[in-house]
Amino acid sequence: MKSGEKNPNKKLYNELRALSCAQLWETEVPRFDRASPEERFERVALVRAVGVVFSETGTAEQKDLVRPWLRKLLQDSSEKIRRYAMAALPKIGAGTGEEAEMLSLLRSTTVEREKKFLGQALQKIGGAATLEEVGGRLVPGDKVLLQTEQKVRANVARSQGPGVVRMDSVLSDVRGVQIHLRCRRGLEDILCGEVEESVRLRGKFKVTDVRPGLVALRPMAPFSLEEVYSLRCFGTLGFILGSVPRTDAADSVEALAGAIASPLSQRLFKAFSEGAIRYRLDFVARGHQRGAVREVVNRAYALCPEILNDSRDAPWTIAVYPSSRGDTVELSPKLTPDPRFFYRQKDVPAASHPPLAACMARLGGLGLKGASEVVWDPFCGSGLELVERALLGGVQELYGTDRSAEAIEIAERNFLAANPPCGMAKFVCSDFRDFANSEGANSMTLIITNPPMGKRVPIANLGRLIEDLFFAAASVLKPGGRLVFANPMQIGPADRSLKLEYWRIVDFSGFDCRLEMYRKV
Repeated sequence: MKSGEKNPNKKLYNELRALSCAQLWETEVPRFDRASPEERFERVALVRAVGVVFSETGTAEQKDLVRPWLRKLLQDSSEKIRRYAMAALPKIGAGTGEEAEMLSLLRSTTVEREKKFLGQALQKIGGAATLEEVGGRLVPGDKVLLQTEQKVRANVARSQGPGVVRMDSVLSDVRGVQIHLRCRRGLEDILCGEVEESVRLRGKFKVTDVRPGLVALRPMAPFSLEEVYSLRCFGTLGFILGSVPRTDAADSVEALAGAIASPLSQRLFKAFSEGAIRYRLDFVARGHQRGAVREVVNRAYALCPEILNDSRDAPWTIAVYPSSRGDTVELSPKLTPDPRFFYRQKDVPAASHPPLAACMARLGGLGLKGASEVVWDPFCGSGLELVERALLGGVQELYGTDRSAEAIEIAERNFLAANPPCGMAKFVCSDFRDFANSEGANSMTLIITNPPMGKRVPIANLGRLIEDLFFAAASVLKPGGRLVFANPMQIGPADRSLKLEYWRIVDFSGFDCRLEMYRKV
């Protein structure tokens, strides 16, 4: 094909792709069937178009009509037409009949490319018959059938039971176990403090390292995931499976697969899993890496067939984090939704990240000695900061304001779902300035808020907004009261009664912002 010349097969596909199911079935399919072998080869794009269009817009009756036609094409004399048919069938739904046809073709084909496409199709539709056939044909080094067997085993396991992470199960053998708790960069000291002050974890874990966005723990006694997830300030938990040096590709694949299938990995999986062990492999910050994933998971499966790679709803993730000293391999439970933040019924645009809200609540600490908190969030949004502060206890009164009536409704729903210990909670649709004037001076002990920053919700004059927040805080806070907030501006309060006691630069998902605490003196 000359440079700049369009691919005729792709052009034809795009034309056919725009047609309806009826047009394809009543006009184009009969035309294809009447054509000579040479013409059918030139119009093979029709097979692909049928698979896509019928899968997206076809009714069950229309799919039942086209399925036998595609099955018939599996016996076509053209290997390319057969390949297109085997790729189209899983899209519209295929059963044991289609599986049997493909397995028969797998036995007879001598074309490696066709074997590869058959393996890919059977990965999607295969069941017990495929496992029996593939298991009998596997020979060392056959990557195609090895991957097919693993995918089909994962499909079968998923259909029989999804598999779950056991939060209450106890890991009794903690030898060699290390845990990374990852958080927003800048919040490490708050997370570290939470670990060291936790009554549930006291004596069970030791902090061994603190790095930007990470707190490392070593368990000193048997523990459950439920105990670790009593902490609220971390984002993700990862068990360290190993470190993979960056050498040549073959050595990296072997080292990474070895970490996935290691005795430590098997011990963790078995302790905290119920049902089939399924995981998804993710190369963090490197894109999809499909080729590398395929090489690694196939090798790991060869080393330990009990551990199945499965990209669909796997309860575990194995993440590969790049670092200057080599890649770190971490095993993490995939908990969606996060059980710690069960109360999130709904969110608003620019809502806080729950662990960030928990960190802010913890930074605010308890109120004045011998008194209960009176807490206000001037920009409450979905209410996460207020919920997290209330869950810590000691709140007598709690107020949330927002100019959005929808946000107030969502905050109320989330708060009711959390049902935290709290004397009185009130959510008001109001501008924070008006609310501060109505409440009067010296009425609050804590203001905690993550104000709009102009990134996702436009703000006409963000600087003036922050200045007004400082003014309101100086007015309504009792002596000794605190203002905890994310400050997007490099400005401080004009009122000298507000004294800065704490600040950190925190990663707010793509931009840095100062997390600050002021005390009224």
